[in-house]
Amino acid sequence: MNHQKVRELMSDAVVRVQRGTPFKEIAHLLQEYDITAVPVVDADDRPVGVVSEADLLQKILGGAPRDAADPVRAKASATDAAGLMTSPAVCAREDWSVVDAARVMARHGIKRLLVTDEADRLIGVVSRSDLLRVFLRKDREIRTEIIEEILVRALGLAPSTVQVDVAHGHVVLSGRLPGRVSVSALEDMCRHVDGVVAVEFRPIGEGGGETGRDGGAAAGG
Repeated sequence: MNHQKVRELMSDAVVRVQRGTPFKEIAHLLQEYDITAVPVVDADDRPVGVVSEADLLQKILGGAPRDAADPVRAKASATDAAGLMTSPAVCAREDWSVVDAARVMARHGIKRLLVTDEADRLIGVVSRSDLLRVFLRKDREIRTEIIEEILVRALGLAPSTVQVDVAHGHVVLSGRLPGRVSVSALEDMCRHVDGVVAVEFRPIGEGGGETGRDGGAAAGG
């Protein structure tokens, strides 16, 4: 599937700080730009970590003596980005698909990914809410992709083989598939189209009536 790329969804206006940026300056930046975290970059604009609101809130624990063996106490006594940040930063490439990005976010339990170029320089940030924008895709765009990319190009079927209806991301397929194409395979391919919420296949029997998934005639009312 031709999933949307990170470059299409990311924000390239990224507020960033250096290792030596003071605690209060970071707090002001988060408030001023209404963000929940800020990347920390080195002199070459390469991400080395991230400071989040949660990191700053460790200060409420008090200024206990810094203990390298206790990261919570260490952050509670930190005064700059170098001591506050969570490192290393988890990054994505701009040519990653939304699926790649979502998978990495889920694996690391994070809400955003820094986006870097081939030289590992920071060029953007993509968040969970950015990825969810794929579900704002228009129904007609989803329908066109299913017909052109799945039915015709991937499966070699005539467009008229299966009727495709899409409403609010819910895809309903109806028709009779050739033996070489299984219902489960078709449904799975459709689920991987950006913006699809659910997929339902309704087979049509030889006599024109709908049949169940096992090929038996559907019960009448």
